Amino acid sequence: MAARTAPSLLADKDFPRLKSLIVERTGHFYYQDKDDLLWERVYRRFQETGARSAAQLIALLEDPEAGPDEWARLEAEITIGETFFFRYAEQFAALRQSILPEIIARKKHDRRLRIWSAGCATGAEPYSLAILVHQLLGDDLPDWHLGIVGTDINTRFLETARQARFGPWALRSLSSEDRAAYFLPVDRQQWQVRPEYRSLVRFEQHNLLSLLDGSSPLQYSEFDLILCRNVLIYFHPDTVNRMVVALRDCLLDEAWMLLGHAEPNPSFASLMEVVNLPGTIAYRRRDGKIPEPEAAVETGPVPHELRRPEPPRMSFRPAHPHVGPDLGPPRAPAPKPRPPTPPAVASPSLLAEVRRKADAGDLVGASAICSRALLAEPLNATLYLYHGLVSQALGRHSEAEEAFRRCLYLDKSFAMAHYHLGLLLLAHGRSAPGRRALANAARITASLPEGYPIPEGDGLTAGELHNLVRIHLDPAPPGRRR
Repeated sequence: MAARTAPSLLADKDFPRLKSLIVERTGHFYYQDKDDLLWERVYRRFQETGARSAAQLIALLEDPEAGPDEWARLEAEITIGETFFFRYAEQFAALRQSILPEIIARKKHDRRLRIWSAGCATGAEPYSLAILVHQLLGDDLPDWHLGIVGTDINTRFLETARQARFGPWALRSLSSEDRAAYFLPVDRQQWQVRPEYRSLVRFEQHNLLSLLDGSSPLQYSEFDLILCRNVLIYFHPDTVNRMVVALRDCLLDEAWMLLGHAEPNPSFASLMEVVNLPGTIAYRRRDGKIPEPEAAVETGPVPHELRRPEPPRMSFRPAHPHVGPDLGPPRAPAPKPRPPTPPAVASPSLLAEVRRKADAGDLVGASAICSRALLAEPLNATLYLYHGLVSQALGRHSEAEEAFRRCLYLDKSFAMAHYHLGLLLLAHGRSAPGRRALANAARITASLPEGYPIPEGDGLTAGELHNLVRIHLDPAPPGRRR
């Protein structure tokens, strides 16, 4: 029966309305052009409720008594919970070496520290923060009023987070020594966060969209640090800037915000101060100075995932997430073909000026420089790439698409141009051409050695970009799969 029912409900005239209700409530614009994937996620609710049409499930969701519980169950089906401890080593290195020491030094008089992990899934991120803060404060911890809150829309994830039990997949970034230091064994495949770290974190259900309509509880304010990583990528582009403004307003003056590697946007520079730290970008609500490396606090053992050579500093470049080898089986070492000819580069001073203005939030000025430079160098592919990125940040999507395509007309092997064109098209519902552009990026990177640095990728390697493209081409995102 289930196999016969599933395809008929996709054609149900009320299914678009159900999808609209889900996107409106959760903000997961990600599902806007993914009916098959959304149906796969919600089908269990049809099975368990006995609903035989989208209209019947909608009626249940709108029922005053049963609706709230059914929404919680439905949200649990459609949200994604991929997470592990000390995920994104560069950001945790920045937290350890610069961000948290600065906060601790600045607040040594009132000794209050409030941290929010928004979209925390099953809790690995806030517990990782608890471990790090515990190490940094050391013997002074009892003298501090410390609050770390992890929130998520998914109540099932939060129940798992409160149990603080994790399997080997969530602990895959830790050495056996670190695992023994931070966890107590439960059985051969389960470990529980030690009480001294677990006690520092509390978990609450929270829908980030409530920040936009004024219904968010008042306690979500006056934070010293907010982490909202890999959450904004699921929202509509028009919602993202509003969400960043709302999160910024939950910060104290001079407090910090970290987003996912895929989420920084040049337009955010007009909302907060952009701070370039080794390997990552951070944001502050107001101007502030970052401690020099030698002033960073170092106490306690460094988690295994953080023991890496420090990557180069970042500046305004095409944004990309750091993708580790856990996203799929490693590819066989590629032969050593001749790398593509690097795209023609504009004079360093021109590109530096474009990045400087973009970092400062002057996107109009950055666009004007690109336009003037292209008059002088009309065959420069790199300038077209930056013109496209700045135009996209300004909301000039047609202009951005044209710039990316001109870049590729001049240099068909420009992987980052294929990648950004693909993301732009996907964001505007043009799935087929968007996937073709991403597939072109995948083909280019597959022909290169994994460690080959991609031109204008800000340190991104061919292997990392290849894995990143696979995330977007995969019919189901990484995380919970059935």
